[in-house]
Amino acid sequence: MAGGVVGLLAGGGLLLARAARLDHGGIALYAAAMGSVFALATYHCLRRQFRLVDHAAERLLAAAHGDFQAPVPPAVHAAMPDLAVAMESLFSQTRATLDNVQSLAMQDSVTGLASRSSFCCQVELLLAGQERSGPAAMFFIDLDGFKAVNDTLGHAAGDHILTRVAGRLREVVAMQLGAASDAVIGRYAGDEFTIFFPHLPPESSAMRIARAVQYALDEPFDIGGTQVEIGGSIGVAYYPEHGATLAALLRSADHAMYDAKHSGRGQVRLYSEDLALRLAGRAELERDLRLALERDEFLLEFQPQVDFVAGRVVSAEALVRWEHPRRGLLMPDSFVALAEETGLIVELGDWILNRVCHTASRWARSGVDQRISINISRRELAQPDFFDRLNRAMQRHATPPEMLELELTETLMMKLRGDTYKALVGLRTRGVRVAIDDFGTGFSNLAQLRDLPIDRVKIDRSLVRDIAISVEARTICSAIVGLVRGLGLAMVVEGIESEEQIELLRVMGCSVFQGFHLSRPVREAVYLERFGVMDAAEARA
Repeated sequence: MAGGVVGLLAGGGLLLARAARLDHGGIALYAAAMGSVFALATYHCLRRQFRLVDHAAERLLAAAHGDFQAPVPPAVHAAMPDLAVAMESLFSQTRATLDNVQSLAMQDSVTGLASRSSFCCQVELLLAGQERSGPAAMFFIDLDGFKAVNDTLGHAAGDHILTRVAGRLREVVAMQLGAASDAVIGRYAGDEFTIFFPHLPPESSAMRIARAVQYALDEPFDIGGTQVEIGGSIGVAYYPEHGATLAALLRSADHAMYDAKHSGRGQVRLYSEDLALRLAGRAELERDLRLALERDEFLLEFQPQVDFVAGRVVSAEALVRWEHPRRGLLMPDSFVALAEETGLIVELGDWILNRVCHTASRWARSGVDQRISINISRRELAQPDFFDRLNRAMQRHATPPEMLELELTETLMMKLRGDTYKALVGLRTRGVRVAIDDFGTGFSNLAQLRDLPIDRVKIDRSLVRDIAISVEARTICSAIVGLVRGLGLAMVVEGIESEEQIELLRVMGCSVFQGFHLSRPVREAVYLERFGVMDAAEARA
């Protein structure tokens, strides 16, 4: 192109020489010739620049499709060095960012273990591409009590424990299988960890390692001088017996872990056919529970609380029952825990609230001067609109507030915070009574207990069960009763099964009792017939 431009300029010089000997017309010819020359030169220069821009655009387009490795074309470097340097810097930064994102996706940022996606990818490759001389095993580990650590010590302490747990898991695997083990350890979610062993025969090996993990997690964690104990529940499943795919294997190990947790926590469970059958029955019960709420298959029974000083029944505890169409009458132990886990406790709780409010309103109009107490679960109280729903139920049925008593467990009362505390104070101001249920089974802070918005304490049956036969049991029970009386709180003793228990407790200073010795829970019609207007002597008969 340069030669062509030079030739054009040379031709223009010849024309200029000829034009010098011409008149004005010659001058015009000269101007026209020179205009053509420069226009053609400009065209060739622009064409060259456009080719360079095309090269740069093609490289940028390749980058847009993910190619950040190829170099910037030499022609761009030669003609536009600043642009070339800027493009190379952009590609380098983008590569570094993508590498960082990939690293974050593959590694858990808190523990340094494989992330969930990385763990699954690695296990999928191991399941698909390796010959096995024996079975593989999947461990599913859930930390026990980890939420309490976050709630009490903060999330920074929780992260520190997760990091320490990861370290202990690595140590166990290294000690049991050697540093060269091909086991994959991952943080699956939250406080859940998974370990996959591609080669782990025989079955006893898995249980031995699971127990080693359990012992490692049972050791206290030192967090800023505070000894924290958590432990873990572990489920174990074998490939291919308990799952031929990663999803099936994880599901089986997860089910085994939940069975371990429901068995008292800190347990190890191997997936089995028996467990599978129980899980199937549990799934069926959950379906039935959902249908029961739609079909109104629940009912209430009432158990009296008798005041031996006043000589009358002062309150009735409302207890839910399920009239199952095939299994008959089911007690709360058969379905309330499942309702808690599935969240159905909120809907069931609404049914109980409305039924109790309706019943209390009828009793008040009929002159039955007895409060009705109702158990409130942790899951219900955690609902932001719980107190709004309670107030609406009371308004709907015109329920006098003094006819209701809410029972909350000792552990739940100790965790009252903010709006919940204020709402309970407001209810008490209106006349609703509040009681601590199962007192003596939790870990009460005595200073906090004094300031809680409560009217009564229900002494748990476990404290009175052996008082007739054990000096130690009597001593403990007497101390608890003295504590409650010292705080100026009313009390009722649950689980009364004999006259001897009543006499001993009356000596200690108790006067209100509830239990099978006085009456089993009964339907409303039977309750009103027996206890609607009745004194203590008749209740004991």
